[in-house]
Amino acid sequence: MLTAVILVVYFALLVGIGLVCRKKSADVDGFVLGGRAVGPWLTAFAYGTSYFSAVVFVGYAGQFGWKYGIAATWAGIGNALIGSLMAWMILGRRTRIMTRHLDSATMPQFFGRRFSSRALKIMASAVIFIFLIPYTASLYNGLSRLFAMAFDIDYSVCIVLMALLTAIYVSAGGYMAAAINDFIQGIVMLGGIAAVIAAVLKSRGGFSAALDGLARVSDAGVSSSPGIFASFFGPDPLNLLFVVLLTSLGTWGLPQMVQKFYAIKNESSIKKGTVISTLFAFVVAGGCYFLGGFGRLFSDQIDIAKNGYDSVIPAMLSGLGPALIALVVVLVLSASMSTLSSLVIASSSTLAIDFIKDVFARDMSGKKQVALMRILTVAFVALSAVIALVQYASNVTFIAQLMGVSWGALAGAFLAPFLYSLYWKGTTKAACFASFVLGPALMVFNMAFRPLLPEIMRSPINCGVFAMAAGLAVVPAVSLFTKKPDAALVEHAFACYEKTAPVHQKTALGE
Repeated sequence: MLTAVILVVYFALLVGIGLVCRKKSADVDGFVLGGRAVGPWLTAFAYGTSYFSAVVFVGYAGQFGWKYGIAATWAGIGNALIGSLMAWMILGRRTRIMTRHLDSATMPQFFGRRFSSRALKIMASAVIFIFLIPYTASLYNGLSRLFAMAFDIDYSVCIVLMALLTAIYVSAGGYMAAAINDFIQGIVMLGGIAAVIAAVLKSRGGFSAALDGLARVSDAGVSSSPGIFASFFGPDPLNLLFVVLLTSLGTWGLPQMVQKFYAIKNESSIKKGTVISTLFAFVVAGGCYFLGGFGRLFSDQIDIAKNGYDSVIPAMLSGLGPALIALVVVLVLSASMSTLSSLVIASSSTLAIDFIKDVFARDMSGKKQVALMRILTVAFVALSAVIALVQYASNVTFIAQLMGVSWGALAGAFLAPFLYSLYWKGTTKAACFASFVLGPALMVFNMAFRPLLPEIMRSPINCGVFAMAAGLAVVPAVSLFTKKPDAALVEHAFACYEKTAPVHQKTALGE
């Protein structure tokens, strides 16, 4: 009963914020970017909540915690330092400046205007559309076991409820509604993670006792070393490194993550947002993986062979009291809905602005574009829900595999071209095309012909890291041997960095 009451109040709040923010999403810039005037707290929390969903809390934390023990915490540390701190420091300011200068609201629009290429814009749109939809559908995974534990209701009800609520508040209020709700959801995630960790460790006698118990766990199939699951780097440091790299560096190429930098308000917001986002990631991501690292202490309640890694975290939480169960349900629902809202805004804006308007209706007014994006937002949420329901009902392996390669494909396609385009005048259109093809192709090959790859690349996670690395190498290599970009076009793009701006002497000394 308590859980149900909390959820009803929470849902009413989300929908109410969406309706209140409707006026602020009347034009394209308002709907997609909140008018480029979003402050540090909202932007940082929007970034963090888009980063960490139920996939991380239930899926990754359970899977990697089981495989690597307490060393899985390194993934959370990497997410904070590489995926948040370095991303804000290296991409934040330059992304905000150049995208504003080129008047681009989406990643495909950025590439189209940066290189004056309609083909590049459409191709980027196609990659995003193909790989964001299955990634969106994967967000529903992990909710089923938790809702079954709390309410004993069918998974399909969870999917429909989550999709309906997200569609209402995002289609009504756009980016600003999503950002405000992300802030609320972020607070729930911070408090929830801390409370859950404390409760789970207490159930095992406290941190020292739990760590001692973990040191006594052995698995001959994983390692013969005693205490390996309580060790600094765990039983498999190399594959753990690949996990850290994909889940941390990969965010630099994800459209829904980078787009957060387009909307930030000013220099002060970037500085504060960097700190807030990093601390948020330390608590949420570090906490998730840290919690998952103790999963083997509950091995008597878990059957990995039968129920998979998604059963690890629910088993750890099943003994908590009603209030904590309610908090966990809201926590995981918050994590999933915040990421879902971010993905559908990225998908709908990309399809409306970069494909439909560019190909079929070039004279479409801003008002009609916003109306189209509202419709597409609902359509994308519905489509992701249908995919999740189909997978749940029929266990379609292909859908599950495609979800697994989405992150690697998007990061492999966009990380290198976007990074080089912000920093290097020599980046060419052909190099961007090469990366757009190479990253997704490598991941699809991994999905379809996995046994033909070297053993180290057979894991989709490892293959995703190779896809990112390949892009970072291919973009400069192709740029050196292909037609140079138009000098005037390049100078126009980079002129934004040369503009002067008056600052206080505490920031820079005068002449």
